Amino acid sequence: MKIIADTNLLVRMAVDDDPIQRRVAARIVTEAEAVIVGLHALCEMAWVLRTRYRFSKAQIVLAIENLCGVENVIVDRAAVDAGLEAMRSDFADAAIPYEGRMAGGDVFISFDKKAVAAIAKQGMKAELLV
Repeated sequence: MKIIADTNLLVRMAVDDDPIQRRVAARIVTEAEAVIVGLHALCEMAWVLRTRYRFSKAQIVLAIENLCGVENVIVDRAAVDAGLEAMRSDFADAAIPYEGRMAGGDVFISFDKKAVAAIAKQGMKAELLV
């Protein structure tokens, strides 16, 4: 079976706040032929680990690298690498514009001043909405 992973499955793999769910998640991932992990799910995972579980950036990077290192996990590796590389700011703030550029986008637009500054620092056109 090829499964599409929801954020809560990914979080269960990274934290041990519910040992039963963690074991179930690990079993599902181990037994699956393939585990498809979307970029949005990884962005949500990073956000949940940071805000709910107070993971440091280094811990989030490790959790994502561990997940992506599982043999049957399928991700957009280039987008994940871009997000991890820019983790000094925020995974989502790096991965979302990367994905947008790959789809043909020219300018990152946001109300988030910090995200716009981080994207502009990477050399991409970015505009802050006010």
